[in-house]
Amino acid sequence: MEGQGKTQMIPRVKLGTQGLEVSKLGYGCMGLTGVYNSPVSDEVGISIIKDAFNKGITFFDTSDVYGPRTNEILVGKALKELPREKIQLATKFGIVKLDQTGLMINGRPEYVRACCEESLKRLGVDYIDLYYQHRIDKTVPIEETVGELKKLVEEGKVRYIGLSEASSDTIRRAHAVHPITAVQMEWSLWTREIEEEIVPLCRELGIGIVPYSPLGRGFFGGRGVTESVPTNSFLVSHPRFTGENLEKNKTLYVRLENLAMKHHCAPSQLALAWILHQGDDVVPIPGTTKIKNLDDNIGSLKVKLTKEDLEEISNVVREEEVTGSRTSSQFEKAGWKYANTPPKDINSSA
Repeated sequence: MEGQGKTQMIPRVKLGTQGLEVSKLGYGCMGLTGVYNSPVSDEVGISIIKDAFNKGITFFDTSDVYGPRTNEILVGKALKELPREKIQLATKFGIVKLDQTGLMINGRPEYVRACCEESLKRLGVDYIDLYYQHRIDKTVPIEETVGELKKLVEEGKVRYIGLSEASSDTIRRAHAVHPITAVQMEWSLWTREIEEEIVPLCRELGIGIVPYSPLGRGFFGGRGVTESVPTNSFLVSHPRFTGENLEKNKTLYVRLENLAMKHHCAPSQLALAWILHQGDDVVPIPGTTKIKNLDDNIGSLKVKLTKEDLEEISNVVREEEVTGSRTSSQFEKAGWKYANTPPKDINSSA
């Protein structure tokens, strides 16, 4: 199979203390089926995933809501051309995309199981390495949701459990039912809320941290600054990428760009290196549809930073200077619906 015998260029790290080992840099697959750009063809998507693997990335992240569902199908096709035993596959459940009526969160035990079964089929695998609850259902006690996830672990369908965008109280309660291996949160130079409570708690409990959007949804790669935001991207309505907010935020990019010259790297590489240096238990999952960007992301592993460097980088992009909410306005307007009022076809939305 392709990829076998290739030299691993990326260090391996323990994600959490439960035994999961992954590449220090992961790959977020969401963008392959749209959201930030137009979807790529299956052929292109598969080739990017295979290229990432051949360059040492073994940790791949998807979700049933991406597409919806088409992202898992694409990842499943790529997996057929790679050695499954060398891949750490993460997917998620819990967000249901409703026609014209926004999004719903569902953490009911029966839904957890239905989603897992459907994801296994779409991915074409016998087990999921890391299964996340994508968002927390406030109408269902976390103990019930994780209790069902625990059963899936015992049955061998899931190896490790994760949570995404969870509060510290939820993480602690969930961990008491079954060890949580990883928590996925938005974390980048301009989104740093998790540093006060979530990061210390994860380290107390031995939980790995998986930052999504580690490049600020592409901002520190130049999106909205050196390149325009595509008209079909959800970023056209994102508070940080629109109007005066974007103009003010551009000054942060220029500062980082100037500092990157000192380190002989691209601004995106410096931003990603900053995240990579936050700890061995931190594994970011940047996504891209371009091989050049993939190579740049991998190249960030070669950027070595001292404690003083990290402080300097933090100081050029101060959180209090970032203009605009981190949450897309379309989500804020739609709001979240919960599983206490599910649509009739809820199980078919897995």
